[in-house]
Amino acid sequence: MRVEYINPFVETAFNILQEVLGGEVKRGDLYLKSSSQPVMGVAALVGLAGDVEGRVLFDMSMETAMNIASTMNMEKLTEFDDLTKATITELANLITAQAVTKLHELGFKFDLTPPALFTGDKMEISDHEVEALIVPMITEQGKVEVNVAIREHM
Repeated sequence: MRVEYINPFVETAFNILQEVLGGEVKRGDLYLKSSSQPVMGVAALVGLAGDVEGRVLFDMSMETAMNIASTMNMEKLTEFDDLTKATITELANLITAQAVTKLHELGFKFDLTPPALFTGDKMEISDHEVEALIVPMITEQGKVEVNVAIREHM
């Protein structure tokens, strides 16, 4: 996995989280994962195809998702309803769209799918043949893991 593909997602996630949440964001230590891994409870998934293929996953606990949605909507949300789902999906859209714009400026061409939102306990994501780079982002609302699994199109 080339670092040129990863950096725009990590940098953009850091900047957007800081901007929309209005607080400090700390980047945790990144790590690689090559097998299936558990998802924390709420995951927004965006697929990529073109010069590269793969996906970007924004993974967080239900509590973190509720805190983020409440902050972004400037009101305390108490249930994981359509507004909360739309807010988390929009966060994934904001980050991914900006990262893809940066990649297009570097000459990479690919398309992305609209974010799909998954919720539940004991979920896991399995990527065969591609390692996932995971970068934890620690916010006042909780931890969001930016999980990127991209490879050049074969």
